[in-house]
Amino acid sequence: MFSFFKKKFLATGPSADAAPSATPALPDSASPAAAIAAIAASGAPPVATRPSIMPVAPAPATPATAASPLVSTPAAPPQTAPSITDSVTPEPPLARQNWMNKLKAGLRKTGTSIATVFTGAQIDEALYEDLETALLMADAGVRATEHLLVDLKFRVMDHGSTHPAEVKGLLVDALAHMLSPLQKPLVIGQYAPTVIMVTGVNGAGKTTSIGKLTRHLADSGASVLLAAADTFRAAAREQLTVWADRNTVDIVSQEGGDPAAVSFDAVSAGRARGRDVVLIDTAGRLPTQLHLMEELKKIKRVIQKTGPMEDRAPAPVPASASVTTSAPPTASLPPHEILLVIDGNTGQNALSQVKAFDDALGLTGLIVTKLDGTAKGGVLAAIARERPIPVYFIGVGEKLEDLETFNAREFAQALLA
Repeated sequence: MFSFFKKKFLATGPSADAAPSATPALPDSASPAAAIAAIAASGAPPVATRPSIMPVAPAPATPATAASPLVSTPAAPPQTAPSITDSVTPEPPLARQNWMNKLKAGLRKTGTSIATVFTGAQIDEALYEDLETALLMADAGVRATEHLLVDLKFRVMDHGSTHPAEVKGLLVDALAHMLSPLQKPLVIGQYAPTVIMVTGVNGAGKTTSIGKLTRHLADSGASVLLAAADTFRAAAREQLTVWADRNTVDIVSQEGGDPAAVSFDAVSAGRARGRDVVLIDTAGRLPTQLHLMEELKKIKRVIQKTGPMEDRAPAPVPASASVTTSAPPTASLPPHEILLVIDGNTGQNALSQVKAFDDALGLTGLIVTKLDGTAKGGVLAAIARERPIPVYFIGVGEKLEDLETFNAREFAQALLA
């Protein structure tokens, strides 16, 4: 199984699918015709810009490897990542191929509805209109759909495509390009401990995702401490305790205790016991429950009172420096990661949740679950276009191996299979 995490002292360069491009961003207000003209004049395909969401370590000269996150690996020679449209996808390992099959099965409903658009005999406006309808029905949203169509039309003209079947392959490239800002590894080991706060609405699969994440962290060699800060829901503490026993990790909990106090005690205990990761389970809530959203803000504030944690990765010395020693490490207040778990079946409502929780807490990553149900999957395109917060993991089932890292090209291929 592929490693879920990237150790801070490893090379963490972007993947080939997430390679930066010289492509200009398309203005949202521009009409498709005007956008195409602007793109043609610039000589480059459109690409969505990505704001900085998470603080990352200074970029090393080598790309990330698939090695264990807790083992340092020799540096590889720097390579130039190919563009998405020109990249050649290598044959995936068996475990990843099995995962791809599950993902395709989970997204088959959406893929079938979009694939029917390309069964015609010619490329015309009717094809683009049908594709627009299919993308909207897949919960891609208006802005993402318009952007994809403009990008796709340019690609069709640029490649001189004459058959609808070729358009489908170009749509995979366009969608992978749009989703590439969401592809980013979860970094652990930079701080001691790395504090991860997990939230989400009721029923999204938050506690189950924490259990799976705990297992993979433990399998990667990281020591984990759980915090049962969901003191509102009945049996939430007991459910997390089962996951702690199953994964043989410690848990900090209080029956009926204050969530912020439980979180504070857990972070303090994690620091004292030398744990690598502290995972905090918070109560599920709707963004409209303002008093509970305020409780989340309180948990974050109280966690920060545990004090700054030293950055294990020293800052690099400039080439012009007259000394050879590294600069002193920096410090950061916890939580270092704030993850939102969203149910893939909720469609455009998932985008509303992302916006609300991000505005309240400043999200650093997402976990998308239940893509094996009636999920349409296109909502990730809407998130990439309107609130490009990294998607660390996606899930297609209840088994441990059904939670995997997000890969933009894999997802685009599965969605349009």
